[in-house]
Amino acid sequence: MTTVAILGCGNRGADVYARHLTAQGARVTQLVDPRPARLAEVAARHGLPPEACFPDPDAFFARGRVVDAVVIATPDDAHVGPCLRALALGYDVLLEKPICLHEEELDLLLAAEAASRGRVTVCHVLRATAFFGAVRGVLASGRLGRLVGVQHAENVAYWHYAHSYVRGNWAQSPPAAPFVLAKSGHDLDLLRWFAQAPPVRVSSEGRLNHFRPEEAPPGASDRCVTCPVPDCPYDARRIYLPRDPAHWPVTVLTAGGVPLAEALERGPYGRCVYGAGNNVPDHQAVTVTFANGVTAQLTVSAFTHNNTRTLKLLGTHGELRAHMERGELELHDFRTGDTERFTVEVGGNHGGGDEALVAAWLAFLRGEAEVPTPLAESLDSHRIAFAAERARQRGTVEMVGVASSG
Repeated sequence: MTTVAILGCGNRGADVYARHLTAQGARVTQLVDPRPARLAEVAARHGLPPEACFPDPDAFFARGRVVDAVVIATPDDAHVGPCLRALALGYDVLLEKPICLHEEELDLLLAAEAASRGRVTVCHVLRATAFFGAVRGVLASGRLGRLVGVQHAENVAYWHYAHSYVRGNWAQSPPAAPFVLAKSGHDLDLLRWFAQAPPVRVSSEGRLNHFRPEEAPPGASDRCVTCPVPDCPYDARRIYLPRDPAHWPVTVLTAGGVPLAEALERGPYGRCVYGAGNNVPDHQAVTVTFANGVTAQLTVSAFTHNNTRTLKLLGTHGELRAHMERGELELHDFRTGDTERFTVEVGGNHGGGDEALVAAWLAFLRGEAEVPTPLAESLDSHRIAFAAERARQRGTVEMVGVASSG
């Protein structure tokens, strides 16, 4: 049985990857997290004794090689160090995105992997979904002819943006990754997958439009539980109280046994969105040119009612339109004039991608398959994101991988 250590027992590490690994026949045998209550909570799920729990990666790695592989789902700014330590011990690693916060660390990880017998799989879970697998299948079939362009939209949903990017861990960059990387790293990876070529040039526009102190309605309080303003779409009570307390996003507030009412009264997720101090864009557009001439546009926005992806693939002989939330694909064949519509199952977290990626990684660990995606290709999404952030801040067109000064 494959044994795995989970470094970082937050939502992704403990509630997603550990759960799917266990369900698929692996055994979680070691846990790392600095929060004693959360560590005890997750250890109880897996029947682990105190000696299998560690407060930090250093304490875990000091034991040497004790498991078959590791999952690294620590905070964004604490991925690189543990990954380098794991590779030095020859571990295969399932690495949560974003991989790093500094562009120069990308090549550092590549070099470390090249010197290790371990391999890094980045958690770009959308590649593993049946939905995007079907999109890629249409493209590979040649029915679109030569791919010319991609129009891709990540609809964040107003409440999701408020949860993660105003009140949550990704509200400020730095220390968190740039918004386009933290939220759309998956989408940039999809663009790379569709283009089947490395990126060469990027431009971007975006800003924080709405979640600012001057946008607060008259009379707004600093916390939702004391706010008299009616019908605020970002009222934390409206976002969390009607939702299933056993699932995300409510479990983020109640991790470690914190009552939801207390979290709303005292914690960060009960703050007014207009005074929370976030600094990341709430609407951003990115244009990427790839080495083979394919041009892709990504728009990522807080101002949508649903939480989904929509896209078009534009080819010389056809157009494919797709809507992830509904699992719908619509293929227009220019040669025949035919239109074909079909649906794909999209159940589960990330459209089933979390579970499917874990399955693909376990197959790799068992020697039954190749690594799900080579690290060098996964890094291209981050190279695009870093270039997009430079372009957004400077008002320039940036070459990918060239972090010019100034």
